Amino acid sequence: MGKEGFLSPKAIGNRIKAKGLQKLRWYCQMCQKQCRDENGFKCHCMSESHQRQLLLASEDPNKIMDNFSQEFKNDFIELIRRRFGTKRVQNNIVYNEYINDREHVHMNSTQWETLTEFTKWLGKEGFCKVDETPKGWYIQYIDRDPETIRRQEELEKKKKQDLDDQERSAKFIEEQVRRGQGGREPEEAPVFTDVALGPSALKAAGSGKRKDAPSTSEAKEKKKKSALDEIMEMEEQKKRSVRADHWLHPGIVIKVVTKRLGEKYHKKKGVVKEVQDKYTAVVKMIDSGDKLKLDQSHLETVIPAPGKRVLVLNGVYRDTEALLDSIDERKFSATLTLDSGRMKGRRVDGIAYEDFSKMA
Repeated sequence: MGKEGFLSPKAIGNRIKAKGLQKLRWYCQMCQKQCRDENGFKCHCMSESHQRQLLLASEDPNKIMDNFSQEFKNDFIELIRRRFGTKRVQNNIVYNEYINDREHVHMNSTQWETLTEFTKWLGKEGFCKVDETPKGWYIQYIDRDPETIRRQEELEKKKKQDLDDQERSAKFIEEQVRRGQGGREPEEAPVFTDVALGPSALKAAGSGKRKDAPSTSEAKEKKKKSALDEIMEMEEQKKRSVRADHWLHPGIVIKVVTKRLGEKYHKKKGVVKEVQDKYTAVVKMIDSGDKLKLDQSHLETVIPAPGKRVLVLNGVYRDTEALLDSIDERKFSATLTLDSGRMKGRRVDGIAYEDFSKMA
């Protein structure tokens, strides 16, 4: 038989078990003691210390529950703020990280019976933005820190100033166009009518001279107008330069990066068939043909070989088809040649990997 003591197999096994999370049914929140089995929990409930805690709790049970609820709420919100910030995340993901701490406050000792009830309460009290989806409840922390609010106000002022600059630029361009036209009103389109001509009239018309070619001044005016059109087009591109937080688009090839669906779909490619609510895609897997409904946080773009067609998903050239010229692995970006729209043929550098994807 093995030697009994600190280094015995049984003692080592007990210490290993004590390190991990144990069953919730054998945890006493009042005494904050975790028992390993039913017999240990029964012995604890009969102990003098446990009976003393029950007597203290019976004096004001609501106060005890409020204290546990407050501690649970503070720790949960602190985890969201520190770990996820203001990102939109599923409530189950946050809760699973929260219970990894052995000393956490258990939900059955608080005023909330379920995680869904607690999530709704967070939204009602204004701590988080909550929304329900077919995949479950999602929460987004609302940062009310004065420094954060000040930064947000500065960003809003900067955006407003940029919009004012764009409006002044648009008015200046309109004035230039009006001056280029010489203040003339746009000419009305001529109205044509059917006229019956006799043989002599037709002969006279045929013997007449051809109209003169457009003069050089008219050609310059056309060139001038095309330059103004180009300036207006550039301004429109600047207005579209604000990046969006969603990038899904039907017809692109994506890769599944989440492991929650198992190895069957992890790192496998699919085609986006439909986009729902901007952030959710119906994906048809290329290998198996299965259809999945996935959030964009579980997907990533696919970078094809040079020369293949791609679709720009974000930034100035959003929704523009292009050809992949080259890839810069050090900067995680690529060089594209636009293949649609008014900018067709333009070569663009520095397009990030996440801003374009292979087309199906």
